[in-house]
Amino acid sequence: MNEDRLVLGIDFGTDSVRTVVVDAADGGILGTAVAYYPRWAKGQYCDPQANQFRQHPLDHLESMEASILGALREAGDCAARVRGIAVDTTGSTPCLADSQGTPLALTPGFEQNPNAMFILWKDHTSVAEAERINQVARTWGGPDFTRYVGGIYSSEWFWAKALHVIQADPAVAGAARTILEHADWVPAVLTGTTSLAGIKRNRCAAGHKAMWNAGFGGYPADGFLDRLDPRLVPLKASLGTETWTSDAPFGTLSAEWAGRLGLSTEVVVGVGAFDAHMGAVGGGIAPRQILKIMGTSTCDIVVVPREGVETVVKGICGQVDGSVIPGMTGYEAGQSAFGDVYAWFRKLLAWPLETILPALAAERGLAVDGLAEAVLDRIIPELEKGALQVPPEETSVIALDWINGRRTPDADQRLQGAIAGLSLGSDAPRIFRALVEATAFGSRAIVERFRSEGIQIDSAIAIGGVARKSRFVMQTIADVMNLVVTVPAGDQAVAMGAAMFAATAAGLYPDIAAAQKAMAADTEMTYLPDPVRARRYDEVYADYQRLGGFMQELAARSQAR
Repeated sequence: MNEDRLVLGIDFGTDSVRTVVVDAADGGILGTAVAYYPRWAKGQYCDPQANQFRQHPLDHLESMEASILGALREAGDCAARVRGIAVDTTGSTPCLADSQGTPLALTPGFEQNPNAMFILWKDHTSVAEAERINQVARTWGGPDFTRYVGGIYSSEWFWAKALHVIQADPAVAGAARTILEHADWVPAVLTGTTSLAGIKRNRCAAGHKAMWNAGFGGYPADGFLDRLDPRLVPLKASLGTETWTSDAPFGTLSAEWAGRLGLSTEVVVGVGAFDAHMGAVGGGIAPRQILKIMGTSTCDIVVVPREGVETVVKGICGQVDGSVIPGMTGYEAGQSAFGDVYAWFRKLLAWPLETILPALAAERGLAVDGLAEAVLDRIIPELEKGALQVPPEETSVIALDWINGRRTPDADQRLQGAIAGLSLGSDAPRIFRALVEATAFGSRAIVERFRSEGIQIDSAIAIGGVARKSRFVMQTIADVMNLVVTVPAGDQAVAMGAAMFAATAAGLYPDIAAAQKAMAADTEMTYLPDPVRARRYDEVYADYQRLGGFMQELAARSQAR
């Protein structure tokens, strides 16, 4: 490998986009930069009370350019040495687009219409549409197209979101000519691809969220989609039938973007994928491991070599040949809320700081500038300190982590969280400990589902913000799951995964396995389960399951009314 061996990994998250400049020879990071989405930061186009979360494509374009230029500046005079770019995004984050693949929000008349923007992964406005998809899948008389997505279609996914938008907004429905996943749109933008036939739809998104499967001959049949809404049929036709794994080139950098970024038009742009799947590669995933990307939510990834009959796992977020590593089946699961559970509790506790303190300070002429923010920053660390002093056997508080619905096992976004066993002695650290345990129990439920379906899991890898920030959370995860949990060094595993795919697509490595071996980070921390606590948590986990059963019954009764 010569000196022209640099690659860019671009990671689109919920709040921002991060770019890393990586030496593909050894995985060394030369530069990194983060740019936040300005409209998203202001809460524009979102309605949390209605579970509506939309992102304007201009946020993505502007922040991507700023992030890339910032990372290149930090890396120094290296633009001429860049060989490849690969992109990962959140998902399913689709958008309706015109005949050139331009998101409708970038076309006249739709600039401020949330239905013409990207529908973020955590948007749950399409719960009813997901329910309809599941009902039709079981009754239409043909194949069950939910078979390889866990048997339950989610409101967080491609077809449910598209169906919701076209039925809610006739103008958007009339202008739409295709549906684009964010992970397909960005490579198309970078390569200047304006022909729908020229867009290489990534297998990761198509298989896990859009029910694409080679055994079906592609996407769900026209007859199935017609029963949902006839307008889905021509949109499906625009997708084609072929998909690509993310080690393949999408194309080369367009003259426009080469000029904007100061790069060569010979730079190869790889096929995109979701952040969890590229992050799993960047985190060093191997068979018999579950890799957890732990942030506001979790995405859990498992890979199994394709040998003999494929094991079909119920109630997960899909299984797709090559969605993570070509030649292996990639299985996806996850929790709709993880770090968001802790953030919710912090916000609950901080209510007086945000609503009472400013008015009180003004009334009494007190100088409290920055005080509320300083206290807010210390709430979680202090809660962890307090929770560590509470042995599991000394609290009867138990919580359920479904405050943003349940993704896995058995997706149901209408489910809600709960806290039980409260008493006058239930202080904030005890409740916080119960919430941390709840997120760990949710992780254990995923592992148990895989095992019950015949997938062996012997250890775990954790990446993401929570994995590197909280030893308390990570030790609880290890104890509850009774698994060794390793945390790779560095905080760029997802972007590094994208860089590995960029190196492979650019021809610097023959396959992902070789790129992974050369570029992967060392282990930073290892958490060993404590046998005593693990046995104790077996008992508490049974209570968690009973509480979950009660909340499911309550939700069913509420929906029946």
